[in-house]
Amino acid sequence: MKKILFLFLATAFLYKAQAQQQKIVADKIVAKVGDQIILHSDIQNAIEDYKRQGQDAVLPPNPECSFLQGQLIQKALVLQAQKDSLTISDDELDALLDNQIRGFIRYYGSQEMLEQIAGKTLFQLKEDLRESFRERKLADQEKSKILDNVKITPTEVQSYFNNIPKDSLRFYESELEVSEIVIHPKANKEVEEYVTGELYDMKKQIESGQKKFEALARLYSDDPAVKDNGGQYSLNKNDKNWDPAFFAAAFKLKEGQISPVIKSKFGLHIIQMVSRAGDDAVIRHILKIPPITDVEIKATISRLDSIKAKIDDHTITFSEGVSLYSDDDNSKLIGGYLTTPDGSTYITIDQMDKDLVAILKDLKTGVISEPQVYNDDRGMKAVRLLYIKSRSQPHRENMQDDYNKIAQKALENKKSEILQQWFKVHIPQFYIYVDPSFKACSVLSDWFEASAGNIQ
Repeated sequence: MKKILFLFLATAFLYKAQAQQQKIVADKIVAKVGDQIILHSDIQNAIEDYKRQGQDAVLPPNPECSFLQGQLIQKALVLQAQKDSLTISDDELDALLDNQIRGFIRYYGSQEMLEQIAGKTLFQLKEDLRESFRERKLADQEKSKILDNVKITPTEVQSYFNNIPKDSLRFYESELEVSEIVIHPKANKEVEEYVTGELYDMKKQIESGQKKFEALARLYSDDPAVKDNGGQYSLNKNDKNWDPAFFAAAFKLKEGQISPVIKSKFGLHIIQMVSRAGDDAVIRHILKIPPITDVEIKATISRLDSIKAKIDDHTITFSEGVSLYSDDDNSKLIGGYLTTPDGSTYITIDQMDKDLVAILKDLKTGVISEPQVYNDDRGMKAVRLLYIKSRSQPHRENMQDDYNKIAQKALENKKSEILQQWFKVHIPQFYIYVDPSFKACSVLSDWFEASAGNIQ
């Protein structure tokens, strides 16, 4: 049980709704914890959902065993949460459901496509998912109640490290902490006016019925993320991740209406309101990015040279330079640091693009690069200064260089042991039934032991 106690406490929300449309023949109860039942279809749907998320390559051995264990764990935690009078308010549950539904809509492209795939209206889908979300939240609250106060001491970290076989110690490639100040060159006024005119011409063609908005988006939009679906996005008024100017302009529109040309940090847009229901909206947009000439790039390089001089003269720090001048909103709040997908500021060479690798190869720690011209992840021209705060040498895991990483693993191991012990104590207190067809699952041995005296 120890290795997978933290596996899925809940999965398959959307596909549970689909399964209700297409019932599995001869579905049956495969387990019970108290009055909570687990169906064979629950396990199958959870596995299929995991695969659909692109994670099938890391499915555990005997996935039915592991996923049933995850379901049993969740049911037990939910029952204990109820005993401990833990609750989740309807407002909090609605917020979680709304956030999940918005994620589904973004993934499938529109509310209509989501409803078609799920075979349900949004209201029906939310109601179908409500109990699953309530269970997941209660289980999370109970697990937090058990584990939130668990701490780790330096002595325990050392002991944990000493028990790792030497041939199992991880080898770390060189890791760097890299910060950047990014400035996007601004198009000159004449170019911007020309592109604005192009967009107004498209607006006239659409409003006159000569052209379809989605057809022009496919042909001319500079937003590659939505060219294939005619420039369509689903918005919700509670989202905070959109450009404020774009977002405000979109929600001023009535259904079918097209906005004037809007300027955002991404470029120039026209926006069409497709449909609106309360705080939710479906819109289309056409993005045009005014081209940048060598004149604007040279001006931006000169500006960054001046910023670099201030830092080199100790007038400001690099971190202050990020806060004062950087255009990159994603990194600005964290000191300009580049991060890995999991949020770590320590990145390896293989996590960088080849252009960045070439620049950093000869850049010394503590030294600021010359201004570098590059294309950002939106394909827009940008110029940046780079600064390496630290660079580790390739090495085998050790307490001096990797204490924080080892301490985190030691803490997770301690939590796993505490949770495992909690289950050993509490499982016998619940009515447990597990279908004999899972008898070969070694990870379920504690559950079978607890169910030995039970009558289904």
